[in-house]
Amino acid sequence: MTGPALDLATVSPEETRAVGEAVAALLRPGDVISLTGDLGAGKTTFVQGAARALGVEDPVLSPTFTLVREYRGRVPIYHLDVYRLERMQEVLDLGFEELVDRRAIVFIEWGDAIDVLLPPERLQVELTLPSDGQERRLSVTWYGRSWAARIEPLAAVLERWMV
Repeated sequence: MTGPALDLATVSPEETRAVGEAVAALLRPGDVISLTGDLGAGKTTFVQGAARALGVEDPVLSPTFTLVREYRGRVPIYHLDVYRLERMQEVLDLGFEELVDRRAIVFIEWGDAIDVLLPPERLQVELTLPSDGQERRLSVTWYGRSWAARIEPLAAVLERWMV
């Protein structure tokens, strides 16, 4: 079960963080958020906002070279970047199946690269850079019954950025 995308626009990194915060209000332990899109479009910035809303006080940094970062907020948060991984087995070797558990919220940058490993219940956020340079476009797509039940509240908290 997949729903239609919610199309959003932000004009600053702080607005992109605010979208992450708004989405975080609806996140539950066990949720997986796949982040896709253009290089430099704000995937880590989105996670910074979500983590802030989830009670993380430590700086949220890109996991590009560490592959997995763990943060402690009101629930455990794992932030993965699979951009540099070349094979699915490398993702599994990270302990992916253990990371995607019912106690944590997991953000996966470049999640489309491991689409076949992602759970059927997830949220996908695609971030793109239109040619104007400042604006970011975000397309939020939900998958599964859990998100189908949360789509109306999600649309409500994201309404101010909808295009």
